[in-house]
Amino acid sequence: MTHQGRILLLEGIDPGAKTNLEAAGWRVDLYPQALGEADLVAEIGDVVALGLRSKTHVTPRVLEAAKELRTIGAFCIGTNQIALEAAHRHGVPVFNAPFSNTRSVAELVMAEIVFLARKLGDRSREMHQGIWKKTAQGCHEVRGKTLGIIGYGHIGRQVGVLAEAFGMNVQFHDIASQLPMGNNTPAAGGLDEVLGTSDFVTLHVPATPQTKNMIGAAEIAKMAPGSHLLNLSRGNVVIIEALADALRSGHLAGAAIDVYPHEPKTNDEPFESPLQNLPNVILSPHIGGSTLEAQVSIGSEVSAKLAQFLGRGTTATSVNFPEADLPVRAGAVRIQHLHRNVPGVLGDVHRIAAAHGRNVLGQVLVTDTEVGYLLMDIGGEGGEDVVHDIAKLDTTIRARLLY
Repeated sequence: MTHQGRILLLEGIDPGAKTNLEAAGWRVDLYPQALGEADLVAEIGDVVALGLRSKTHVTPRVLEAAKELRTIGAFCIGTNQIALEAAHRHGVPVFNAPFSNTRSVAELVMAEIVFLARKLGDRSREMHQGIWKKTAQGCHEVRGKTLGIIGYGHIGRQVGVLAEAFGMNVQFHDIASQLPMGNNTPAAGGLDEVLGTSDFVTLHVPATPQTKNMIGAAEIAKMAPGSHLLNLSRGNVVIIEALADALRSGHLAGAAIDVYPHEPKTNDEPFESPLQNLPNVILSPHIGGSTLEAQVSIGSEVSAKLAQFLGRGTTATSVNFPEADLPVRAGAVRIQHLHRNVPGVLGDVHRIAAAHGRNVLGQVLVTDTEVGYLLMDIGGEGGEDVVHDIAKLDTTIRARLLY
């Protein structure tokens, strides 16, 4: 079955996502680059589903222009590049891939811990410059050292498992109670204990008001002398200038940074940072989850979520929307109804269905403080007339016939 409207995938999303969505009957355009706000506004008029990664920003202005937009897929973990509340008001659920690049990030963290312990970045740079500096000065095994993990979610736990296999002692801090993996232990003294007693501190927290600039001069001063800081989470978590000062003074022995407060929007733009050219500092261009395996997995996971929403209305795992799923019923007609969450809407919808002589075969209704989301299967052929009348309700935000 071929559907009306098109799906737009940006930023070089894995081609497998395009293949999956085309197999579901959609017309799909795949662009290699991100789009700025003005270009996206000009492009999005007939788009029913938008796929992006971290560089494309979906602003309220974009959502106002997206008259046909039904859903957004973030082919990554983070969704802070999307105006989630505005998308919610417009009836646009957002889906992401919270697990698919977990292993890629965790493996890079472990590689960088070893690199920092052996000062391998400096030795490699020196060799490229023709300098032979064979030395064990300041170089250590990671076995027996303590790793402190701040943010013990999916990635943090994977890092803990791998670090333990390296023979490291692992402690962690999280604002929520978390089940430890293996012999990982929660730090009784919280964040300060992790900072003060770890040889390596790695950050795996989301971008929230609470985590913005959470590691600054005061926190770095609490870290053990000669320890190392790694940030592969979000660019606004660490105050870069404070980190640079601690590295220059020798308080910290090294750092590995993959994310930055200000990042180039394209590979053609220059990169500048106070951390450049400091000793034993590994800088990478936001590639924590950038492996072929992760991109294939992300493409498969998010495209499946988009197809399920477009095809049957499933909002399970949406990051900004009430979660609903209704099993497919043979011979049924499915209606999707998003409405303001006020009393009496379900009764109004049932009266409309009854007025058209249609029996309700199954339904699921979920709500939050602002909206209600109804999936309803009715008997009979077609359903355009029922949807037309439901759409005229004062409480309706969107009403669609799915099949």
